[in-house]
Amino acid sequence: MANYAHRLKMQNDINTDYIISGRYKFKIQDMKELSKYIFVDLEKDFAAKIKSDDFLVAGENFGCGSSREQAPAALKASGLKAVIAKSFARIFYRNAFNVGLCLVECETNYIDDMDEIELDIENNIVRNISKGLNLEIKPIPNIMKEFLKKGGVIEYFKEYGGFDNVL
Repeated sequence: MANYAHRLKMQNDINTDYIISGRYKFKIQDMKELSKYIFVDLEKDFAAKIKSDDFLVAGENFGCGSSREQAPAALKASGLKAVIAKSFARIFYRNAFNVGLCLVECETNYIDDMDEIELDIENNIVRNISKGLNLEIKPIPNIMKEFLKKGGVIEYFKEYGGFDNVL
């Protein structure tokens, strides 16, 4: 099955309030329900376009703004496989891996809406099948890959009782 890229109209500086508006993130506790409202202020029906294991593609400084974990948690609950951007806000980056959402840093100018793409984090490549391009990604640290495999920091800690085995 193909995995597709979904780009946002606004490429750079997508803040956490655009990802999930405060009018929803403070009222809805269930992340699956909350995920229905991602990017509602930018594109009303955006969440309905997401299929399981699709990718979100953006520009620079994705996830700037507040440090609340609802933004990455809602993106993960939407079924997105990963967010691919040129760069991420530091707190958002950490929160995403904490909840088990994969973030990938690479040049995104060569990915268009609905391009078929594959992510290979072991070989640090995003393959744009539609364009026949391989895009090099910034390597993801091993500890972050382990968090992703387990579904986030809490699940990792539940299984291993600490971080000694990967540090």
